[in-house]
Amino acid sequence: MFSIGDKVVYPMHGACIIEGIEDKEILGEIQKYYVLRFPLGGMRVLIPVKNVEDIGIRDVITEDEVDRVIRVLKGDQTSMPTNWNRRYRYNMEKIKSGDIFQVADVVRNLMIRDKERGLSTAERKLLNNAKHILISEIALCKEMDEEEVSDLVEKLTLA
Repeated sequence: MFSIGDKVVYPMHGACIIEGIEDKEILGEIQKYYVLRFPLGGMRVLIPVKNVEDIGIRDVITEDEVDRVIRVLKGDQTSMPTNWNRRYRYNMEKIKSGDIFQVADVVRNLMIRDKERGLSTAERKLLNNAKHILISEIALCKEMDEEEVSDLVEKLTLA
């Protein structure tokens, strides 16, 4: 169980902080909820404590793991399906996994592809979502500004 103040990641949405734990009555049943606040964008969400595992909420990565993310971003583009629809689904599955290293792989591959050939509108939206997830987690882990992390990701990926 997480505690108030813990930094966690909500897959597909990014890094957030547990701001509170509240009891709520819904349909006559009282349940515990985590109150999550997303520093980037300021969104707040209530998540039933009992659903945390199913959703895939996990701790924010460590500073050592940030170094590993940086190595992924600096790496070479890996092969992806050539058909944009298959590529989109392939990358979406990686993002849905909640694994920051797979998200970094998607960001790197799509940024390189965008520079070389351009992206479809759907893939550009997917890239922006993946970058948001990646940036939010690194920013929360390293206690850095979103813009600083965004610049770092751009620099590392397109170097």
